[in-house]
Amino acid sequence: MPSALTSARCVFRRNYLNGIRSNMTTRTATRTTSSRLRASSQQTEGTGTGTRGGVALEGLRWNNKFAVRRRRREVDGEPTGKYTHSLTRCSFIHHHPNQETLPADPDTSNRTRQVENAIFTRVDPTPTGTEPTFIIGSSSVAELIGLDPAEFSRPEFAMIFSGNAKAPGSDPYAQCYGGHQFGHWAGQLGDGRALSLGEVEGSSSPSSSPSSSPSSSSSSSNSVRWELQLKGAGMTPYSRRADGRAVLRSSLREYVASEAMEALGVPTTRALSLVRTGAQVMRDMFYNGNAQLEPGAVACRVARSFVRFGSFQLPASRGDFALVKTLADYIIAEYYAEDGVEAGDYAGWFGCVARRTGEMIAEWQRVGFTHGVCNSDNFSILGDTIDYGPYGWMERFDPTFTPNTTDLPGRRYCYQAQPEIGQWNLLQLARALVGAGLLDEETASDGIAAYGEALVTRYTDNMRRKMGLKEADGELAHKLLMLMYESSADYTNTFRTLGGVTVADMELAMEVKEVPSRLQRWFGDGFEEDRDDKEMAWIEFFRQYVALLRKQGVTDAERWEIQREANPVLVPRNHVMVEIIEEVGRGEFAGLEAYMKALSNPYGCDDEVEEAWLEPAPSKPRLGVELLSCSS
Repeated sequence: MPSALTSARCVFRRNYLNGIRSNMTTRTATRTTSSRLRASSQQTEGTGTGTRGGVALEGLRWNNKFAVRRRRREVDGEPTGKYTHSLTRCSFIHHHPNQETLPADPDTSNRTRQVENAIFTRVDPTPTGTEPTFIIGSSSVAELIGLDPAEFSRPEFAMIFSGNAKAPGSDPYAQCYGGHQFGHWAGQLGDGRALSLGEVEGSSSPSSSPSSSPSSSSSSSNSVRWELQLKGAGMTPYSRRADGRAVLRSSLREYVASEAMEALGVPTTRALSLVRTGAQVMRDMFYNGNAQLEPGAVACRVARSFVRFGSFQLPASRGDFALVKTLADYIIAEYYAEDGVEAGDYAGWFGCVARRTGEMIAEWQRVGFTHGVCNSDNFSILGDTIDYGPYGWMERFDPTFTPNTTDLPGRRYCYQAQPEIGQWNLLQLARALVGAGLLDEETASDGIAAYGEALVTRYTDNMRRKMGLKEADGELAHKLLMLMYESSADYTNTFRTLGGVTVADMELAMEVKEVPSRLQRWFGDGFEEDRDDKEMAWIEFFRQYVALLRKQGVTDAERWEIQREANPVLVPRNHVMVEIIEEVGRGEFAGLEAYMKALSNPYGCDDEVEEAWLEPAPSKPRLGVELLSCSS
């Protein structure tokens, strides 16, 4: 890749790995700059693994012309009150096609194949022929798209949102894209089990947090189009050797994470519903030859768009640069005009994509989220978290934490690697845009620099907030994280509890030379090793922390108000979800409903939390609990 991009990457590494090292423990990079910046022609082939999603593109034009198609056999029901849609009037939008419409695959046969010169393929869900069961739905997402939540209780809802009945007015499709998987070019990937039903017109998401998703909250208009996508509703031309289905455990996890991340203030796609299909799906969870039947399920995902970096990479890899430009023009007009990006301003657009991506990853780091599969096809062009597979919230603080068994050998996608991987993926997107002539070396470098600046700025402020300070102190933040690592401290609980430890409490701890018991509660085995030394290290931290709080004039009450809004009480824990998945498998939904109610208010749910939901997992990760595979 051009030397200017090499220089930009070096600047980022110097600023992040050195200057920000005091804010967050980071890994020592061993791969050379030149190997990261090889041209597309040197990309290696590989199959890779990972979750996939999709995008509604056909007919999504900015001319606001649309036609609503209706099925002859529609279900009864009318929208009531403030809601604009019922199952009958879900009003899927399809704009009149013209010469500017994004190209569709002319072959509508549902067979596995290579698809070229097209962004998407029309394909219907494949019914299971079984009786589906509605499990849970998000009222806030229903209201977002103008759907009355009462529709959840209708039997037709489970039929439509399991893929067993075609939604009135829908014209489903799957997206074509490629990507790098674990650093290797995988060629065509696409929506192997995701089907977009279309778009519905709803409202923009209310911003409850300064870090809420830009793709859901930045629109200046209250009228926003939302794409509805079924994951696990059958095969598509992009299914390769898979069956296009999804199992209950992975679908439930996707639903939980989507809604939890929104409540935490992290940019994310959303989830409308979770439906059990009634069919059984064969899965080899750990790829060890022990395949078993599992209950099938379908999650309905919702986003303004499911376009990802790989949507640009695939046509660029094939030399179809005209398609890269067409897609870029569409994305700018449809989603970035609201950010002031004008038509043809590809440099400005790429800078916005980079900044959104940097801010998203800074929010991942704040809440301890580890995606697990940061392939370039799993990065949204809108800066939303997308494709929840073998993810995990870090429990015992360990910068090398990864929840994905496939990632264990090299930990390419571990917690501390996510900032660098975000940049690596942006470099792959830049290559596609440079190849298409939309960017040059200098503008690509500027965009990469914008990523680093946005990431560092947001992360530094997040650490300030997590510590309840008026001004960030990188050295003290680094000291705290090192103590947490050496004490095997739970990331979420330690930060939340620290906010309630007063200056008087810390002064007493210094006097008696003992860490407050309510903080010790969240320490693990590491604290017991050389306990006296660890205790003294914490006491020294308290001394420096109290001195800094007094210097900045921060009272206990002020600090608590800052920290309680940055440090959640509750995050999804894999060991808790394993139990809930088992309950739901038995037809018991109350535990999931209670869990989602608490997760919907993660910064203020103190009185709704069960103690078991707060307990950290054992220090040693367990296969199938804290350690998961891409099998879903």
